[in-house]
Amino acid sequence: MSHFEVTTVVPAPPRQVFDACLDVEAHTRSMAASKEHAVGGTTRGTLALGQTVTFQARHFGLTWRLTARITAYDPPHSFVDEQEAGPFRHWRHAHRFEPYGDGHTLMTDTIDFASPLGPLGRFADATVLNRYMPRLIRSRNAYLASSF
Repeated sequence: MSHFEVTTVVPAPPRQVFDACLDVEAHTRSMAASKEHAVGGTTRGTLALGQTVTFQARHFGLTWRLTARITAYDPPHSFVDEQEAGPFRHWRHAHRFEPYGDGHTLMTDTIDFASPLGPLGRFADATVLNRYMPRLIRSRNAYLASSF
């Protein structure tokens, strides 16, 4: 299982950042480079506990779909999304939001994932995804931080 954490300071209070991270359209704008868009479940607006969204995106020249469900929800402090269907054997993304300085938020993304296919998946994680996934999350967070 792979694990990584990304912290980002966002120039907005925790409630605004929490809401922005659950906004489906904001997410798709932040992932425009991979042509990510919502194709199922909640495709517009803000996600809440128990809701799902299916995103379709293009990575490594292939089109992928991932359906995630919001499995934990403690506004404005944290939420968790977990893959229900998609390319990973396991995907869990915990989001934490803490006040930071004067009106800012320290946003922490903690992600655990594993690719399918046993040894081949572990090789893909070690050689490609362990670098690619944190870079993708940092890019998403930079977009989000610049939107405030």
